[in-house]
Amino acid sequence: MKQTNINDKLDKEKRAQACLYIGRLFYLAGIPFNVVRLDEFKWAVEAIGQYGPNMKPLSYHELRVPILKKDVAYTNELLSDYKESWKKYGCSIMSDGWTSRTNRTLINFLVNCPSGTMFVKSIDASFMKTGEKTFELLDAFVEQIGEANVVQVVSDNGSNYVLTGKLLEAKRPNLYWTPCAAHCIDLILKDIGKIPRIAKTLESAIQLIGYIYNHGGVLNMMREYTKQRELVRAGKTRFCTSYLTIKSIYKQKHNLRAMFTSEEWVRSRWAKEANAIRVVETILMPSFWNTIVYILKVMGALVRVLRLVDNERKPAMGYI
Repeated sequence: MKQTNINDKLDKEKRAQACLYIGRLFYLAGIPFNVVRLDEFKWAVEAIGQYGPNMKPLSYHELRVPILKKDVAYTNELLSDYKESWKKYGCSIMSDGWTSRTNRTLINFLVNCPSGTMFVKSIDASFMKTGEKTFELLDAFVEQIGEANVVQVVSDNGSNYVLTGKLLEAKRPNLYWTPCAAHCIDLILKDIGKIPRIAKTLESAIQLIGYIYNHGGVLNMMREYTKQRELVRAGKTRFCTSYLTIKSIYKQKHNLRAMFTSEEWVRSRWAKEANAIRVVETILMPSFWNTIVYILKVMGALVRVLRLVDNERKPAMGYI
């Protein structure tokens, strides 16, 4: 038996106190818990421990000026290694446009090479939505990276980017414009979702899930029948979620039908509501389930490819 000495006990108490303060900082500042998994967090804690007691905390000015400048210099040093790889192997420029909560159109510029992907800069393009303006942005970025290093420029295939790609290839014949595979498949899924038979079933499925999740009592009843399994709620931006929604409903087909035909449901106060009656009619309709099977067959292969091309961990082309 190993006897615990006084020093061990004091160390545990000191660590517990330090962890309590760190945890409190996370809670008050709203810092995501995943931060503790970063190597940089571990390095910071170790550096403070190596300094020892009486370390003076960094000031607001230090954090936003000198320390920030040093870290920018460090990041640029990392980028220099990537630049050598660009010259040796060539690289791909990736343009990723998105809209912020304040409705600003932002474009992130990244460079991909065998060494990995590096974020270079972000631009506010709220007033540059035409193909000509987008071309000017991408053309200037190609110049910044070096035309001799660029093999291709990858972007989504909106109408302005299609024009941008044509203008780029016309001006710089040694590089290619490539539409983003994930965006292409996403648009294909969007078009499939417009087919009347599929659109009607998707709408019914969304109404079904909306009704369940808008009524706490119905939701609790569903969880009892599905053994706490949740249904996937459709998203507004990614049409792949429609497929996932349909798939989750199909997996719970027997449980949902059992719930809406049970004595518990018939006696409930919701059973007589007009919306509930429509939901029950949908659940018991054979054509609804037949169309779901049809949708899963139509979209299934495309969703599998989408997951491959949208994966950042490994190159997808060989698997495709």
